[in-house]
Amino acid sequence: MGNEDIKKLVPQRDPILMVDSLMEVDGDVAVTCLSVRADNYFIDEDLLLAEPGIIEHIAQSASAFAGYRAMLAGAAEPPMGYIGEVKKFRCYRCPQVGDELRTTITMGAEMAGVTIITGEVRFSGGDEIVADTQMKIFIKTE
Repeated sequence: MGNEDIKKLVPQRDPILMVDSLMEVDGDVAVTCLSVRADNYFIDEDLLLAEPGIIEHIAQSASAFAGYRAMLAGAAEPPMGYIGEVKKFRCYRCPQVGDELRTTITMGAEMAGVTIITGEVRFSGGDEIVADTQMKIFIKTE
């Protein structure tokens, strides 16, 4: 799904939109991508994507996955989710402007509207890990 299509899967909009596309889905695993651009809200003075931006990218990748599942189930709008907890976040290297990221999201257990996810961010085309974490995501229900 391209950038316009991703807006059907996530409630976020520019300048905070942190996912360019949902590339693949296989069971409880999805892969997204993000091209790091100079106009990104989370770019610091050294032209690096700051750690809060990486966390937001992982959360929005999970949101795109949840939106995709909701779309398949016939929902008209993507669900609204909130980060409940960030656990075991490790950033090995902040990406710079021009880097392309590939992020793998694995959905875990869900209980009472809270889903545990794991996220792993890598540089596109390589094995180098940018960051990884576990999150608890709260999904707002109507």
